[in-house]
Amino acid sequence: MNRRAQAIVMVLFGGAILRASLTDVYLRYVKEGLRPFLIAAGALLLAAALMTLWYELRAPGRGGHAHHEPRVGWLLILPAAGLLLIAPPALGSYAAGQSGTVLAAAQIESEFSPLPPGDPVPLSLMDYATRAVFDEGRTLRGRTLRLTGFVTPGPDGRPMIARMVLACCAADGRPIKVGLTGAAVDAPADTWVQVVGVYSGRVEKDPVNQAGVPYFEVTSWQRTTAPRRPYE
Repeated sequence: MNRRAQAIVMVLFGGAILRASLTDVYLRYVKEGLRPFLIAAGALLLAAALMTLWYELRAPGRGGHAHHEPRVGWLLILPAAGLLLIAPPALGSYAAGQSGTVLAAAQIESEFSPLPPGDPVPLSLMDYATRAVFDEGRTLRGRTLRLTGFVTPGPDGRPMIARMVLACCAADGRPIKVGLTGAAVDAPADTWVQVVGVYSGRVEKDPVNQAGVPYFEVTSWQRTTAPRRPYE
């Protein structure tokens, strides 16, 4: 692959990175705080590519004695074109089923603050799970709660809800899982739902890593759109 072809590949990669980072697509791959670094990386790739093309076009005879490079190098265009044309979805039920719940490595608070007033109280899955497992639900009892997550099959085949938790990027994503009892949530895997209900004292072991998976007693539920930030 000659330098002009390399520059074209860099243009595609830089354009793909900028397209993702200037919209909310980048949130499917990395945490929100990394956006400035993605923009900078995409801009640098584009600048390097344009400088290379400008240099090559100013010296057209420079490529006259170029060797024939293997055409397989052009396959590098495919992933960049894929990012430009088809944005892969955020991690979902398949990834959640392959990994143990992140609750085993959660930061355990010595004291949990009371929930804010008003019912139902919106809680993240991590907040609900840590309060349910490590505080035995003391701050959850007697309150109506609302959780949001995507449906994923549990080890017994019954639906659970989950969210992926990132330390940095999708490569290190691990799920936080909450089992469901009460009203049946009849939705296929990867469907985003909001469930309203109350604390359940039931806790099971995740068969993947033997960490605790708390349950939630559902009184009602509805489908919802995926949130802008799909990861916790």
